[in-house]
Amino acid sequence: MMYDRILKIISKEAFDKIQKLNILIVGVGGVGGYALEALVRSGVLNITIIDKDKIDESNLNRQIISLNCNINKSKVEEAKNRALNINNNANINAIEIFLTKENLNDTLNGNKYDYIIDACDNVTAKVELIYYAIKNNINIITCLGTGNRFNPEELKITTLDKTYNDPLGKVMRKLLKERGIKNKIVVAWSKELPVKTSERTPGSLIFVPASAGLLIASYIIRKEINK
Repeated sequence: MMYDRILKIISKEAFDKIQKLNILIVGVGGVGGYALEALVRSGVLNITIIDKDKIDESNLNRQIISLNCNINKSKVEEAKNRALNINNNANINAIEIFLTKENLNDTLNGNKYDYIIDACDNVTAKVELIYYAIKNNINIITCLGTGNRFNPEELKITTLDKTYNDPLGKVMRKLLKERGIKNKIVVAWSKELPVKTSERTPGSLIFVPASAGLLIASYIIRKEINK
C-alpha cells in the first residue's frame, strides 16, 4: 500500500483525518508546489490549487513542477497532473485565475476549507485571504518572503507579530492593522536578512522556498496528528 510507511508511525485514526482534510493552496510555485507535493504524499485527498501563471524557463531552478518539457504550460494543470500521478485517487481542483480582492469571494464560493496555504506573492491577495479565513473560521498559514535568502535553517512558523528581518511581514502588519484585523496570523518566515540587490524581482535558490513549502505541509500534518 502506498501509505504503509506512514501507518508505521501514526495511527489509522489520525491518518483517516488527514485523508479527509480539504485544503486550499494559493500559488503553486516555489513554496506552494512543494507544499502540494508533501500533502499529496502524506495522504491528503482533497486539495484546491489556484494560480494564473504559466511555467517559465526561469522556474526550472526551484519549482518542483517545472521541467523543460512543460515550459509555457499552465502551472495548476501541470501541478494537478503531477499530484494525480502520485495518487490517482486524489481530488485536485485546479483553478487557473489570478486571485484579486474583486474575484476572491466568487472564486472561493464560501467553501469551508480546513486550511488555506497562502503561497502567493501578491500582498493585496494575501490580506484578502486572511480576511476570508477569519470570517469563515478557517486555519490559514501565510508564507512571507523566501527570495534573496540562502539558509533554510532560518525558517520558522510563528505568528506575524513575532517576525523580523522580513520586509513583506512589515507591510502585512501595516495593511492588516488598517483593516482592523487584530488576530494572531500564523506565518512561515525566515529570520535571515535578505540579500540586497538592485533588482525588483527577487533572486532565489531552491533551498528556502522548497523548505518553506515542506515546513507548512509538516505543520498541518503534525497539527492534525496531535489533535
